[in-house]
Amino acid sequence: MPDTKQTFIHQQNHFMKKFILPALSLIAAIILLSITGCKPKNAGNATEGDAASRVYVPPGKYDELYNFVSGGFSGQVTVYGIPSGRLLRVIPVFSLDPQDGWGYSEETKPMLNTSHGMVPWDDQHHLELSQTNGEIDGRWLFANGNNTPRIARLDLKTFRTAEILEIPNSAGNHSSPFITENTEYVVAGTRFSVPMDNKNGDVPIDTYKKNFKGTVSFISVDPQSGNMKLAFQLLLPGVDFDLSHAGKGPSHGWFFFSCYNSEQAHTLLEVNASQRDKDFIMAVNWKKAEEYIKQGKGQKQTVKYAHNVYNESTHTATSTMETQTTVLDVKDFPDIVYLIPCPKSPHGCDVDPTGEYIVGSGKLAALIPVFSFSKIQAAIASKNFDGNYDGIPVIKYEAALHGEVKKPGLGPLHTEFDGKGNAYTTMFISSEIVKWSLKDLKVLDRHATYYSPGHLMIPGGDSKKPYGKYLIAYNKITKDRYLPTGPELAQSAQLFDISGDKMKLLSDYPSIGEPHYAQAAPADLIAKNSTKIFKIEDNKNPYVTMGEKNSKVVRTGNRVDVYMTMIRSHFSPDNIEGVRVGDDVYFHLTNLEQDWDVPHGFAVRNANTAELLVMPGETQTLKWTPDVSGMYPFYCTDFCSALHQEMQGYIRISPKGSNVPISFSLGKNSDAPGEATLDDSIKTK
Repeated sequence: MPDTKQTFIHQQNHFMKKFILPALSLIAAIILLSITGCKPKNAGNATEGDAASRVYVPPGKYDELYNFVSGGFSGQVTVYGIPSGRLLRVIPVFSLDPQDGWGYSEETKPMLNTSHGMVPWDDQHHLELSQTNGEIDGRWLFANGNNTPRIARLDLKTFRTAEILEIPNSAGNHSSPFITENTEYVVAGTRFSVPMDNKNGDVPIDTYKKNFKGTVSFISVDPQSGNMKLAFQLLLPGVDFDLSHAGKGPSHGWFFFSCYNSEQAHTLLEVNASQRDKDFIMAVNWKKAEEYIKQGKGQKQTVKYAHNVYNESTHTATSTMETQTTVLDVKDFPDIVYLIPCPKSPHGCDVDPTGEYIVGSGKLAALIPVFSFSKIQAAIASKNFDGNYDGIPVIKYEAALHGEVKKPGLGPLHTEFDGKGNAYTTMFISSEIVKWSLKDLKVLDRHATYYSPGHLMIPGGDSKKPYGKYLIAYNKITKDRYLPTGPELAQSAQLFDISGDKMKLLSDYPSIGEPHYAQAAPADLIAKNSTKIFKIEDNKNPYVTMGEKNSKVVRTGNRVDVYMTMIRSHFSPDNIEGVRVGDDVYFHLTNLEQDWDVPHGFAVRNANTAELLVMPGETQTLKWTPDVSGMYPFYCTDFCSALHQEMQGYIRISPKGSNVPISFSLGKNSDAPGEATLDDSIKTK
């Protein structure tokens, strides 16, 4: 018994030393920093003396850059002007938006359809601007849905969501929507490994290593229309894929992913997924995978996923349910995937503008490893491997390594590049941005942030052509930065000038939701192509009303279609009778304006949906089923003219079974004989 007891004590001590004490030390360091180290001296006066003038954009002048920011748990995308920090737009993507009726109008409801029905929310983490030859081209913006795995494409001519594709065989669509240098593919890796959709997912959780798999999805993008299609998927071991970036230049044809939980743990990951000294950066030869697909390799799987497309000609979305995907099991194709050891729990995975260097960021590491693409290729050619992981060759760490950035700070997360040979990395725990040289891996500068930065953004910082003037840190903690707003505070964006040798803090401003990643592009690249109106003559919506004289109300059984026009400052018709309780009423609203920035809104009293905001030349439909008889005003919700308040009308709802006939009118005051009418043709007899 003494030997057994001694062995047990030894095992306890080993567990404490290896897992518990390091975790407690990290927690203690974080607490200490949050109490004493987070707030630098003179935090409130940390900007340069001329900072205000450098971010000031005079009234009537435009910003230099569009900054597209992920909305996190808001499910939307926000657009800011840089350097001013002015909020320009909130673009609805995955979440219902009562501001413009996104997901409420009959035309946009299909955009939120999934294989699980309508899902009106998502966790939007990352964004990626389309590229041509590795440079931002200003055409499209891609956004990921992390919770219900989806990829969205936003059209930057209209600043609208044009397409949403659900991803099968995925859970936690986190390492997305990163793109290849000519936008050939949008790539998405799953954060949570799960049983595949064509398998029975009702398995014991402790069969994780046997039944749980990871996937990486390659979504092709049509070079002209931008339309997306699920091209193929890679079946991978059950690890967690965190972030990714595509190669460029010499590394074009490859994709790189950070992977954690190589232990394949399924409980208490903060301990059980931190046992190994190193996890992996995964290198994928997507050109080789593409060849196999063209040869007809891979397994066809029957799955179910939604593909939603918005048509700007009809102003209407359609949802199609797809039923097939092609899966390549990497065990069967050993020349597709390779693993590179990386300090434990890597988060960021970033490729420099030359395409030669791949930066991994181990969240718990006191260094930053930088890998060389040419060395990776040499190691593969000479089979300089250190065994394999679940059948995948593991390249020796030293064989792939360009070098390590020593003592950069605490908690490295993400890196971007200025195009001048410098890299910038966020340090979450020590609350700073660190600038270092790619050539000699020396730290060149560091600047405090306020506080705990996650992602950072340099315009074009993940492309071949960074613009390099500004850097924005997206901070998770904002204690003492803004006026208190109860228990929850807005997160902050902090703008730095990086044009000189030293970083200079210029300004900060609150942000919407929880920003994760962001992308920025020169304003003149996008603004010149911006849509101002939709030509009414090009409106192909089946319910369009081409002029007031075509306004009408039509009953078909218990369905009532109202063909209504909007123009400053009235609706046509503006008086409707004969609708009954329980009728399905469809208001088909056509905005007849042909002038920039003259939308009209529409809302009806007590409707349990939302308003609609209809752009010039556009048609949108609001469905309403009245449940109580009475008089219901409707009105324009968007201030459009001096007589905006007068833009209103009434719909009379009669009891169910009533024999009140359908009638409608505009400009007729029946109780005021002799009053002039605007258009006697718009009425029923």
